[in-house]
Amino acid sequence: MTRVTTQLTAPIVAVTVYPGQARITRRGRTDLTPGTQTVTVGSLPWDLHSDSVRVSGRGSATVQGVDIRTERHTRTPDAAVADLTAQRRDLETGLAELADFDRVEGDRIEYLQTLSRRGGREYAGAVASGAAPAERAIEWGQTIAASLTTALATRRELVEQRRLVQEELDRLIREISARIQPQVPDRREVAIELEVTALAGDEPAPVELEISYLVDGAHWDSAYDLRLADSALTMTWFGLISQNTGEDWPECELRLSTARPAIAVHVPELDPWYLAKYEPPVMRPQMMAARGGPMTASLPAPQAMAYGATSDAMAGAPEITSEIATVEQGATATTYTPRRPIAVPADGTSHRATVATLDLPVRLDHVTVPLRGSEAFLRATATNSSEHAILPGHAALFHEAEYVGSTELPPWAPGEEVELALGIDDRVRVERELVRRSVGKAAIGGTERREVSYKITVGNYGPALANLTVQDQAPVSRDPAITVRDVTCRPRETDRTELGVLTWKIELQPGAKTEIVVGFRVDVGKGVQLVGWRE
Repeated sequence: MTRVTTQLTAPIVAVTVYPGQARITRRGRTDLTPGTQTVTVGSLPWDLHSDSVRVSGRGSATVQGVDIRTERHTRTPDAAVADLTAQRRDLETGLAELADFDRVEGDRIEYLQTLSRRGGREYAGAVASGAAPAERAIEWGQTIAASLTTALATRRELVEQRRLVQEELDRLIREISARIQPQVPDRREVAIELEVTALAGDEPAPVELEISYLVDGAHWDSAYDLRLADSALTMTWFGLISQNTGEDWPECELRLSTARPAIAVHVPELDPWYLAKYEPPVMRPQMMAARGGPMTASLPAPQAMAYGATSDAMAGAPEITSEIATVEQGATATTYTPRRPIAVPADGTSHRATVATLDLPVRLDHVTVPLRGSEAFLRATATNSSEHAILPGHAALFHEAEYVGSTELPPWAPGEEVELALGIDDRVRVERELVRRSVGKAAIGGTERREVSYKITVGNYGPALANLTVQDQAPVSRDPAITVRDVTCRPRETDRTELGVLTWKIELQPGAKTEIVVGFRVDVGKGVQLVGWRE
């Protein structure tokens, strides 16, 4: 039988987005005559993964082979880009026309100014000699002035029109650049060899084909809202989808597959406090330049957002809710399908879909490290009680309706606990002060003794019981000639590590205050210069 080639129109019907990639599914239907047929699906992205192309379908036909071909184009076949390019050409033409008008008006102004200078001198001589009346000279001057005024106003209007057209042209250039940056004019074409079986005589047989392929330039990120209300933590999980694959995705079935990068943010932690014997450095000339100290900066405390009271007319209305995605749990990954179709153009812009809303059990306490600062951080130890493996992403933090800051969530497995810093609680006040300092020498041996004591004062000015973790530290010696002795704490610390970190677990009733006193002595051998000491 004669081989026939048919161009199949197969629009995008489904997209699965992975980290950095997407699988595109196209589907089309056509009637084919019995015999050997070649069905082509063209205008596909240039950089699709050839080995990822899969063909399936329904109908009385057998797939005998699939080839990936190249379509050569002098211009992009992308309709959206072609339309933008046509608009760009029109604007460039209009800009050139405005430039021509501006040059004509400039020549006109120059002519009028020359005419005014020369004619003015001639009329002045004629009026002086009595050859022309003064009224005629005045009328001529007014005519020249009116024409010059009109020409100058027209040129100003042309300048403004050129500015507006140039701004629109710049916008189009940016949009075109965002769309075609990873593209070349050429495209890919999938050619499918089919053997079509006759159903009744030689009547055409209906065949439906489905083509899928993998492309780069697409991804989705996770973003979260964490809202604490009455000791309950609600997490709203959003998927931010963007792509620059070279083809727009229409509203279709969109799926999001899980990703696994990790970023973590923690409450400030103490480094070991080491004491060592001073060793004079070997100074070279280039080391003699003065060096500035480190710069520190502090962020302003978060400000509350203003919210109006609910109007009486809406007092009994239910709260607005969000639709969440359906979930498919696989062996190693999870796929989320938003309930509403989402169109994603190939311009790199981000489109948001709600993935899930989770109510998580949480345990609240406060953490403070007075040596590093007087802030008390509200900390939530939350358990992922859902079936979801939470992905790393940026999270906005809210207390009720008040925005208090943001953090980065680490990967969070089902059943796992994660500590979240929920901002600074100014209702818990912390102070640390040096209350005793002495330096002397032992009676025998000339050993230098340094003794210090610090007092930490913590007050709870909030309306509820505060569970507080306080951390301080004692120094750790790195040299046998330096000895840390008599580390005393009142009250006794809850935990002490080998690196000198001291931890207290305290419960404070509303309006209550407590004090912690930390003291120690350091003995330094004779002739040893101490490094690392601070007060």
